[in-house]
Amino acid sequence: MNTLLQLMFSRRSVRRYQDREISEKTLKDLLEAAMAAPSAVAKDPWHFIVIRNKETMGRIADLLPNGQMLRRAAAAIVVCGDIEKAHDREESYMLQDCSAAIENILLAATALGLGSCWLGVHPRTERIEGIRRLFDLPEKIIPVAGISLGWPEKNPGPRTRYSGDSVHWETW
Repeated sequence: MNTLLQLMFSRRSVRRYQDREISEKTLKDLLEAAMAAPSAVAKDPWHFIVIRNKETMGRIADLLPNGQMLRRAAAAIVVCGDIEKAHDREESYMLQDCSAAIENILLAATALGLGSCWLGVHPRTERIEGIRRLFDLPEKIIPVAGISLGWPEKNPGPRTRYSGDSVHWETW
């Protein structure tokens, strides 16, 4: 592993958190990192719902089978996209833009000592509709993913998942 890339290798999905709050400043730092992500034609179609209310995070966990860690998380962010702001109003561009923002949040969380976990919402209709109802989202707003956040109980070590079988040089 290249030590200059330590931050990326240290980013891991964390599902167990300490009972400790995350400051509003730290959450704003994560959002600022999110909005530094690349976006097709700089359309920035993303929106972020920041949640610290335990009851609300529990309701999100009810909608996401793999999101049970939200019940103990200090905060969560639901990342949504505005289809009307996306480049050419294309869902694919919106999803790419929101995914880049999500990865920036995950990396920024790691840099700040937080644990995080990406929780898929899109493309599962029941999850999209559940989040849409929970937050009373306008029709043009599509929930893409949730992110659980907290101070990790344990810090898993850095690792790489590099596989030469997935790399093709110059041709398939």
